Amino acid sequence: MDKAQKQEFVASLKDVFSTTTSVVVAHYSGLTVAQVTDLRGRMRQAGGSFKVAKNRLAKLALEGTPCSPISDLMTGPTAIGYSNDPVAAAKVLVEFAKTNEKLIILGGVMGGTALDPSGVKALAELPSLDQLRAKLLGMLQTPATRIAGVLQAPAGQLARVCGAYGAKSEAA
Repeated sequence: MDKAQKQEFVASLKDVFSTTTSVVVAHYSGLTVAQVTDLRGRMRQAGGSFKVAKNRLAKLALEGTPCSPISDLMTGPTAIGYSNDPVAAAKVLVEFAKTNEKLIILGGVMGGTALDPSGVKALAELPSLDQLRAKLLGMLQTPATRIAGVLQAPAGQLARVCGAYGAKSEAA
């Protein structure tokens, strides 16, 4: 890479580190090209991205961003996974690491807070943003159905009482 390409790469990474909510750092040494391509495809499906970055350039891009606590993790063959959904990148990388021991999660950052590998795994176990929205919508709809059930209950009870009186009079 020449100097202009390096400056452009640092600027694009700085933009990523400034705008994304979570970043996960991992060692990828020993992964085949096919495995990395598969991982990138999974990240794309989840709305994220997986990039191999030179440590020196990544450290330059981290300066002055909310993700700066992960600059200590930038040693060796590192790659970064990130997404706008705070959970998506962690979910995909942790799931991939379960089936492939050559991907080692070093840590990450979420909202300026540094995460160790266990923190990233805990983040991966959280429901995604879409799942949380669905749960919230379900919670909001539940009271409405309960109110409708309560309002219908007196009419149902009245119908049962009338039915019981009718059955009693027929028996007599």
